[in-house]
Amino acid sequence: MSSKLQIKTTRWAFDLNTWSPTLTQLTQAVAAIQPEERARLLKFYFINDFLSSLVGRLLMRKYVSQCSHLPYHEVQFARDARGKPYWVQTNNEDDQQTSQRHHLCFNVSHQGNFVILAGMQNVSSSESTHKDEDDFGIGCDVMKLEYAGGKDLKEFFRIMNRKFADSEWRFINQPHFNQQQQLKAFMRHWCLKESYVKELGVGITIDLQKIAFTVDSSRELLVESPPLSGTTMKCNDVPMFNYYFEEHMLHPKYCAAIAFRNYKPEKVENFTYLKIDELLRPNEQAESPNIVDYCREVLRKPMK
Repeated sequence: MSSKLQIKTTRWAFDLNTWSPTLTQLTQAVAAIQPEERARLLKFYFINDFLSSLVGRLLMRKYVSQCSHLPYHEVQFARDARGKPYWVQTNNEDDQQTSQRHHLCFNVSHQGNFVILAGMQNVSSSESTHKDEDDFGIGCDVMKLEYAGGKDLKEFFRIMNRKFADSEWRFINQPHFNQQQQLKAFMRHWCLKESYVKELGVGITIDLQKIAFTVDSSRELLVESPPLSGTTMKCNDVPMFNYYFEEHMLHPKYCAAIAFRNYKPEKVENFTYLKIDELLRPNEQAESPNIVDYCREVLRKPMK
């Protein structure tokens, strides 16, 4: 890739504990997303799951709006054959293309109280940008450091044996690790695997045992410490030198991973935590009774 290539990276996180939605806020948020998105989100039984997905859609809109300078209502998304959301762009000939033409890509993940977005945008001048220089990608994942499966942790590890390489299990089962340290090591590896397959856009449909991570053990992964960026990966025992990974601790109970394809960030930065007011556009609120009724129905959903 050209040395003139300039990539701007974005890392956003949203803590759902910071938001107890009012009817007005929820109406503003729901008005910003597409009708088909509203229909999909309404199927969630618990309000927690609804809000996680809603915030994910708002993060995507904010990111594309910020990169493209388009207002929220002009940002439209669709899903590819694998169900992965992408930004729909229309050129002067009314031809639909993906966000490749605008040199950006993004990925969203949520679990528990956290929703995250990781994005990459090629901000090189058009004169120095070539088609092959847009061959980059990103995937991210967030995991809660918790096991609530009911079985003994060792039995759970036995069941999951075929999802990890032998080298990964050796790291997870280090003799001096207590149970919580083993669980953290397990979730770190699972989070990295998820970030990789999400960049590929294939979901967990590949043989995860053939994807082996060697995590950055230069220091402990902690909330108050900078992210780790020395993790490497092999696929079928072949080093994947075109992938770069970051590991973050968002909270004592939540880790996150980002997979960058064909680009190594010059600077490893922490996630920026956003508040709900930064995701809403009050002036674009739709004064629709249907939306208000929709939001009232959502607010009646039970908490998980």
